[in-house]
Amino acid sequence: MTQLEAARIGRPTAELRHVARTEGADVEDLLARLASGKAVIPHNPRHRPFRPAGIGRGLRTKVNVNLGTSKDFPRLQDELRKVEVCLRYGADTLMDLSTGGRLARIRRTILSRAPLPLGTVPIYEAAVAAIESRGSIVALTADDIFKAVESQARQGVDFMTVHCGLTARAIERLRRQGRVTDVVSRGGAFHVALILHTGRENPLFEQYDRLLDIARRFDVTLSLGDGLRPGSIADATDRPQVEELLTLGELVVRARERGVQVMVEGPGHVPLDQVEMNVKLQKRVCDGAPFYVLGPLVTDIAPGYDHITAAIGGAIAASAGADFLCYVTPAEHLGLPTVDDVREGLIASKIAAQAADIVKGVPGARERDLALSKARKALDWKAQRALVVDADRFDAVRKRRRTRSTACSMCGDYCAMRIVGEYLGERGKAGHGRC
Repeated sequence: MTQLEAARIGRPTAELRHVARTEGADVEDLLARLASGKAVIPHNPRHRPFRPAGIGRGLRTKVNVNLGTSKDFPRLQDELRKVEVCLRYGADTLMDLSTGGRLARIRRTILSRAPLPLGTVPIYEAAVAAIESRGSIVALTADDIFKAVESQARQGVDFMTVHCGLTARAIERLRRQGRVTDVVSRGGAFHVALILHTGRENPLFEQYDRLLDIARRFDVTLSLGDGLRPGSIADATDRPQVEELLTLGELVVRARERGVQVMVEGPGHVPLDQVEMNVKLQKRVCDGAPFYVLGPLVTDIAPGYDHITAAIGGAIAASAGADFLCYVTPAEHLGLPTVDDVREGLIASKIAAQAADIVKGVPGARERDLALSKARKALDWKAQRALVVDADRFDAVRKRRRTRSTACSMCGDYCAMRIVGEYLGERGKAGHGRC
């Protein structure tokens, strides 16, 4: 029985109770959200140990970290150090996007080391295998793709990005559109190449029921990927993107009917004035399914700083209703991220998520900010440290600019809050300060 099926008969699972407890949510309310598909708890029972995370309406905005090897850098140990950083700094989920080295072993090791929901993109493994055995991505067969899906589900993967909405019709719209950057999704590009080479429909769309059978058997949450997401500001919210989204909305309904948890992925590069509209469009078309956004990146000119452009877009998207942020690192568009890049990207996305949760009224978000402000007013550095998003950076900056004053070294004895606090305190004791 899947999490969705259990919720529909009013049976709270251990994972749901854990999410309700950690989120400060009512169990019955969370059951209703899960039953309607407005929230998901990605959890493959084969993944142990496990720390559940709820994604969706009324829950804290979650942050995902992508990691994984490449052909040029196939070192598992590097990725395990990234896993350690994710656990230290509070990632909610991970995705293994490995394309280099022994992929099954890499995935199995990450599953054993990370008690967080783990996602994958199965067509990556299928494509790598097709190149190694037959010399080309377009030699992929439908059976190759479904073999990768099932083997990864059997290993314990909790959610999977599947580009089911990238159809032959969407590609025809892409041809007519005349994009600046065409297709920037790696999985999307694999599907485009396969469809154009074979003249056949996308196997994940054509045999969607086969995919649902596997997902239901292992309770894998489907993350319906946006293979035609815009890769530049100029391409945002165009016809190919919307065509794919319309198809995904229909596939959401079919997944729910089969008892399969589902969420929807979104852009991409989007200008500031289109971010909120994109979120509301997805929520409308996809019947409130949890929305998982990459960034969005709100300008194209910041390679090396794209964790900042993504955090700006992510804060706007999440405050408008997006539920799940995929982090972006400073290495985006430039190369495979280092451990430090992972940390920077994760922290940036967590800041964006917190900013949005204050606006959305998520329990605990505003209270945390208030507690930090009170600690800052009291010059209570220990209390501040316990509340900040990055205690290590907090310590490093304090150490680098030491002062004998109890205030920070920017103001020292001229600390505005201390001066005004003392002044107001003295006036209060003297009976002044009232109208």
